[in-house]
Amino acid sequence: MAHRSKSSTDGTASNVRAPKRRQLISAVSTLLLLPVIPRVAMAAKLLAVRTWPADEYTRVTLELDSELKAEHFTLESPHRMVVDIQGLDMSPALNDLVRKVRTDDPYISSLRVAQNRPNIVRLVFDLKQAIAPQVFTLKPVGDYKFRLVLDLYPKAMQDPLTALLKKSPQKNDDDPLARVLEDIGRNPQGTGMASMPVIPERVVPTIAPPASGIESPDTAQQRLGRNKRVVTIALDPGHGGEDPGAIGKGGTREKDVVLAIALKLKARIDATPGMRAYLTRDGDYFVPLHVRVEKARRVKADLFVSIHADAFVRPTAGGSSVYVLSQSGASSTAARWLADKENAADLIGGINLNVQNKQVAQIMLDMSTSAQIKDSRLLADTMLSQLKNVYRLHKPQTEQAAFAVLKAPDMPSILVETAFISNPDEERMLRSGTDQEKFAQALHGGIRQFFKANPHLAMAN
Repeated sequence: MAHRSKSSTDGTASNVRAPKRRQLISAVSTLLLLPVIPRVAMAAKLLAVRTWPADEYTRVTLELDSELKAEHFTLESPHRMVVDIQGLDMSPALNDLVRKVRTDDPYISSLRVAQNRPNIVRLVFDLKQAIAPQVFTLKPVGDYKFRLVLDLYPKAMQDPLTALLKKSPQKNDDDPLARVLEDIGRNPQGTGMASMPVIPERVVPTIAPPASGIESPDTAQQRLGRNKRVVTIALDPGHGGEDPGAIGKGGTREKDVVLAIALKLKARIDATPGMRAYLTRDGDYFVPLHVRVEKARRVKADLFVSIHADAFVRPTAGGSSVYVLSQSGASSTAARWLADKENAADLIGGINLNVQNKQVAQIMLDMSTSAQIKDSRLLADTMLSQLKNVYRLHKPQTEQAAFAVLKAPDMPSILVETAFISNPDEERMLRSGTDQEKFAQALHGGIRQFFKANPHLAMAN
């Protein structure tokens, strides 16, 4: 009975579901007979276009609301670069890009833009010289959305050491860098950074120990100037180009004020006998962190001074700070936070990870020696003693954290936060040419005092 009852119940349910299945099949058949209308692909929206011309390379950036693919190739006679961007239509912003090409751009003569095919825009760059382009995309980071980056590098890149000696205001036949430049002249094929000959060790000059008693900085510099040895100071203005750094309430950009201070400091150093300065960037363009370190090493710098303007969530925070590299964690939570922020510069500025030179990238993995950090602390302490003479200190002692830009294993390296750009009063001060000069004066005094107190470090390396 139970089995028959169950069978009878199943049959009834089956009879009820059968009409529903027939209705569903009929509806599907009707849908299959409808015409298929292809979905039109939506073109990406171009949010902004930017150009960053510089002697080292020119960068062109297109910021979009979605990631795009691009293909490129170069032509000769005359030199041109063609870029086909997929998923993009003509827009007023592209015409704006044409207008952004400057007449003094070292690489781009002119730019033409047109709709090459449906959903494909073609850019044609008329070039002033042969280039080795890098074209890559960046994911959203910071205030930026998706970016398509076109970096136009010269095919024959000038080595930083060569550029330094050409611009050096001082002539010195016994300068080891000058001897390298002569070697380059005899071996022209070795002018690129990758093919540069090994820089010989410096000639160690004879420097008489300071006389007993207190020696004035001027006397120390005169003594240093009489030596055949030229001390090279690498100045590193933070951020640049796509990476503005911190921005104050009044719109002041960190990258602008630190470059202004660095240029003023360079003028002071170049006017000092026995010293010269080298800038890791001398204009508004982006330089990756590892390239900043590599440049300083290529010119055999004796010191590395990275210049920044601090920022914090509280607008009342203020004062100057000096940092060195740490091998065992940050000296404070604030120092660790600052290091993380500064180390993010590569993400914001944008680097092409696909073409990283393994040998150069390895520099960022090499931890500095304990001796280098010890010398860096000496330099940092001296800088603090000078900075407090022109402005107040945020903290009276040297701070430590894992700053990537300080990982040069063969030179004392410090990072100076001149003032807080997030503090309205200090933002106004950072914009002032007079106050910028005061910071340059303090940093210059710190460098001079450091070599006065540690003359053996002027002979090192």
